[in-house]
Amino acid sequence: MTPVIRKVFAYITHRDRLLVFRHTDFPEAGIQVPAGTVMRDEDLEVAVLREAEEETGLGDLRINSYLGDQIRNMAEFGKDEIHHRHFYHLLCDGDPAEEWLHDETDPSDGGPSPIHFEFFWAEMPDQIPALIADHGIMLPRLKERMGSANQGRPGNDQNL
Repeated sequence: MTPVIRKVFAYITHRDRLLVFRHTDFPEAGIQVPAGTVMRDEDLEVAVLREAEEETGLGDLRINSYLGDQIRNMAEFGKDEIHHRHFYHLLCDGDPAEEWLHDETDPSDGGPSPIHFEFFWAEMPDQIPALIADHGIMLPRLKERMGSANQGRPGNDQNL
C-alpha cells in the first residue's frame, strides 16, 4: 500500500507579493513556495508555521487563512507515496528584504543538509513565475480571497 504523507504549504504574502524560492544547488527543482512534512501528531497550523520559518528564516509570520487541500500522487517524481497537501495563507508582518539566501538545516525528506534556498518576492497577480509540481494549485483561491479582503479599503495596496 502506498504511504500517505501529510504536507503543509505556505503562501506567504507581504503587501501584494508572494514569497517564492529556488534551490541554488538544484535549479532543476524549479520555483516553489515553502512547504514541508507534518510531524507525527503535529497540528497542521503549528506545522505550517514551523516549516515556513525553517525554510525562510522569517520569524514574523502569522496565519491568515486555510486555503484547502489536495491529494497528489508523487509517482511522476519517482516516489511511491501520496501527499495529502494542506495550503495556508501566511502574512509577513515585518519588513523583509527583497531577496535573500537562507539554508534549511533540517530537511524533512531526510536528505543531506544544509539545503541552500534563494528567496524573492513575486508581484501578484501577474508576475508569479511558474511553480513546480502543483505548488500553485491554490493560487486562484489566494488571489480571490486577497482581492475580496481589500475591496473598498483606502490604500489597499499597502494592506495585503
